[in-house]
Amino acid sequence: MSATHTHTGAVIHADDDTFADALDDTRAVVAYFWAEWCPPCRAIGPVLEELAAEHPDTLAVVKINSDLSPRTAAEHRILAVPTLKVFVDGAVVRTIVGAKPKAALEFELGSYLAR
Repeated sequence: MSATHTHTGAVIHADDDTFADALDDTRAVVAYFWAEWCPPCRAIGPVLEELAAEHPDTLAVVKINSDLSPRTAAEHRILAVPTLKVFVDGAVVRTIVGAKPKAALEFELGSYLAR
């Protein structure tokens, strides 16, 4: 990845300036739109980190704070957080709104985890 990304484990932290570059990946990319004030976001964050660590060859998780990156949030029509946008080859293929337990996310993301 380029130097414009900051990494925490398997999660890529992006902002308005680096989000497009973060989508340039051969893996499925889950863009995780969140906010500091959002309790469900704090619940789903560790789950996404686990999934990224467990599937490093097939899944990239890009975390983007919608309050600090309003341009990207508006471009992707983020009306609620947490929202997950799944990208394959740079195109959105799925949207998941709200926090879900790990088993539910594994089910919804299953075809992308096994690529």
